[in-house]
Amino acid sequence: MITKFLKRINPFASKIRLRVQVEIKLFDERGDLKENRFIPKNTVTTAGKNGSADQILAAPSLAKPGWMAVGTGSPGANALGSEIGSSRVALSSKTRSNAIITMVASWNPGTGTGNITEVGVFDASSSGNMWLSATGFTTVPKTAADTLEVTWTLTYA
Repeated sequence: MITKFLKRINPFASKIRLRVQVEIKLFDERGDLKENRFIPKNTVTTAGKNGSADQILAAPSLAKPGWMAVGTGSPGANALGSEIGSSRVALSSKTRSNAIITMVASWNPGTGTGNITEVGVFDASSSGNMWLSATGFTTVPKTAADTLEVTWTLTYA
């Protein structure tokens, strides 16, 4: 109702929406898919909103996302609840096709091992700002022999 009212006041007003989805794939030592999780609802943190807006500037002052981490807790406002030690990895790819950004990271055997209940995207290899987080999915049990792949898709609409 209020949206209709605002459109009558300013018919040129628009709203940018950001749809964020995560896919988590776990592969065994032979490369066979063991687990596949699709998480349609995620959190864009305040740092993520600020960082995204900053990138429009001619000379952005905030770091871009370049790392992902996994954890065994629940995310807070700017960090994972319980990041698995040495689990932060650099993105293996970051691409854009029109208004869709895709970020992918992989954890090789021996890295990020544990019962994963949270994932996050960061702008630094340690500490830094968490741009995105996801939790609320069924635990992903990564053993030392497994490989994990996380794909984050951001759609601006």
